[in-house]
Amino acid sequence: MSRARRLTVLGAATALAGSLMAVPAAAGSAAPARPAPAAQDSATTATPGKTPIAVGYGGAVSSVDADASAAGIAVLKQGGNAVDAAVATAAALGVTEPYSAGIGGGGYFVSYDARTRTVRTLDGRETAPRSAGRDLFLENGTPIPFADAVTSGLGVGTPGTPATWDTALRAWGSRSLGQVLRPATKLAADGFTVDQTFRQQTADNEARFKDFPATAGLFLPGGELPAVGSTMKNPDLARTYTELARKGVGALYDGALGRDIVRTVQKPPVRSGATRNVRPGKLTAGDLRAYRALGHAPTRTRYRGLDVYGIAPSSSGGTSVAEALNILERSDVSRLSEKQYLHRYLEASRIAFADRGRWVGDPSQEDVPAKALTSQRFADSRACLIRDDKALTSPLAPGDPRHPRRCAGGGKGVPTTYEGENTTHLTVADKWGNVVAYTLTIEQTGGSGIVVPHRGFLLNNELTDFSFAPADPAVSDPNLPGPGKRPRSSISPTIVLRHGRPVVALGSPGGATIITTVLQTLVNHLDRGMPLVDAIAAPRASQRNAATTELEPGLWNSPVRRQLEAIGHAFKQNPEIGAATGVQRLPDGRWLAAAEKVRRGGGSAMVVRPS
Repeated sequence: MSRARRLTVLGAATALAGSLMAVPAAAGSAAPARPAPAAQDSATTATPGKTPIAVGYGGAVSSVDADASAAGIAVLKQGGNAVDAAVATAAALGVTEPYSAGIGGGGYFVSYDARTRTVRTLDGRETAPRSAGRDLFLENGTPIPFADAVTSGLGVGTPGTPATWDTALRAWGSRSLGQVLRPATKLAADGFTVDQTFRQQTADNEARFKDFPATAGLFLPGGELPAVGSTMKNPDLARTYTELARKGVGALYDGALGRDIVRTVQKPPVRSGATRNVRPGKLTAGDLRAYRALGHAPTRTRYRGLDVYGIAPSSSGGTSVAEALNILERSDVSRLSEKQYLHRYLEASRIAFADRGRWVGDPSQEDVPAKALTSQRFADSRACLIRDDKALTSPLAPGDPRHPRRCAGGGKGVPTTYEGENTTHLTVADKWGNVVAYTLTIEQTGGSGIVVPHRGFLLNNELTDFSFAPADPAVSDPNLPGPGKRPRSSISPTIVLRHGRPVVALGSPGGATIITTVLQTLVNHLDRGMPLVDAIAAPRASQRNAATTELEPGLWNSPVRRQLEAIGHAFKQNPEIGAATGVQRLPDGRWLAAAEKVRRGGGSAMVVRPS
């Protein structure tokens, strides 16, 4: 994920049902969450260098990028609320983090309303074309190569990000889409400074970017990799944002912008002479018109007297984090040795992933027992599998959350399927106490690799998050493609409350490692007593019902690895897992924003008025 640097309608909203499935946390009142609109200053000021922690008043923003965090802070300073600032930050990430996010993708939005003390969510996940069947990625009965599916029109789902922005702003914001897009529009026009990470990510994609003239023209200026220190401008994206500001998201879901997307998906604009087999996709204008960002009740579980809220299916993040926390609830993690704590954390993750793979898919087409998966009763029936002297063996068989039996499996275990790791997360709070945790993505680094000509953004490859075929024909797979279906995600934006008031909110990119990153960070902070910025920075381990657990170097090179190997854990090294951001409400009323110290170039934490 690149690091930047200096600053140089459709009916998505009409589908609202009340407050979009808000879940009350407690009775109470707070200052207004929706201040009267005021003129937004379209100008932005030079941003400071990155810092992983900031403390102060008036609100906070934490993201992977200084320009994006500054865009959110600018909106807060002008009187916008957390929802307004979250959309402004996300739009700026579409400029500076174009290989991770943008209007060609989707995501999940979790919001806390301080006035009503409720948590609301939006599922802005991309959808498969309505013509898609279980054979979407099969040719002659055999799955096509994964890389071929990624760089194709076939892997492109209906974008959900613009509908998410519009729906959130109409329901809970205080500014118009046009107002909050102004900082990002200026950033796209003026440009940002290229750093080594952005250059390296471009180099990693150079071969496939060269096969698409629109992509090469934007990201390979003059046919060369962008130079570190040069200014990367995106005038096409600035014009696209201006069109969305003027016409609304109907321009994408029922207008000229949408027609350009459909044309690009159905007839990928490949350069003459390219040998790459770029399969066309099935997305239609009707698919775009039918799209809605969905309001669902969040997942909720109690942990150490706190209420932990997450995103419900189609993402598996909320259910999996909740189940693992429930498994750990019976252990006094704060008193365990590092070996004991890591062992139980890894086993809780292994179990949660076994159950995720069997039960979680798009609830509009699959029978997903979300409440049962997040119940303490089910967690207790699974926790008894954990032994302190011996690691479990993967793939572990799932349990049956509807009929939990102590230590019993519910069938044959299957491996966890692959998910791309390039996504981005932002966390925002405002002076009224509202909080947003929002994770958005285009899937792989660089998504499909296909820029919509003259529009300035990459299309997603989110449909490759589906299972191409069952891992085992004898085991039911809820994540096979289907018409209009949303592929399962691991995105896990999380908000933790105590007595209805915010304690901490966080999230991370990283594909399936998102779940383990959020889980481990929560346990580090809530149980192990680490300050939030240190809980984020601590070395990570990720067990996803696989034969081996991934370890970052800090754990790979530590004595605890050998201690865990002695009881049966097997490891492989991963140089970097996730890139979290979070905000914390301090007892004196200040906000603390925290981001990565090193991962992916470090993050950017900012507050409105530092103290």
